[in-house]
Amino acid sequence: MAIDPTLPYDENNIFARILRGELPCKKVHEDDHALAFHDINPQAPTHILVIPKGPYVSWDDFSARASADEIAGFIRAVGQVARDLGLVEPGYRLLANIGRHGHQEVPHLHVHLFAGKPLGPMLAG
Repeated sequence: MAIDPTLPYDENNIFARILRGELPCKKVHEDDHALAFHDINPQAPTHILVIPKGPYVSWDDFSARASADEIAGFIRAVGQVARDLGLVEPGYRLLANIGRHGHQEVPHLHVHLFAGKPLGPMLAG
């Protein structure tokens, strides 16, 4: 079920629980501002989720409330993950689902990094 990004942050969402160490993840990167891990239901041969460590619901929430260091750190983490996994060439796709129309399922900002095969057109029909 998609969520409304204007709702308050839910401290018990699955990514908040992963950040607190209550749930396991298959980590690929962690720094002061971000955590990256394998998706438990991969949609491509490589499917990584990158999340900021702060309690942000969406891009608009993050861009309005996060510090400059958090924003820069999160964006740098996404690029670092792509480089570390050797995805820069032949390429990868980033996707962030926001809100009901974007089909966001977890109320914590996250970026999907897809790679490992040709991914086809961005939107189908």
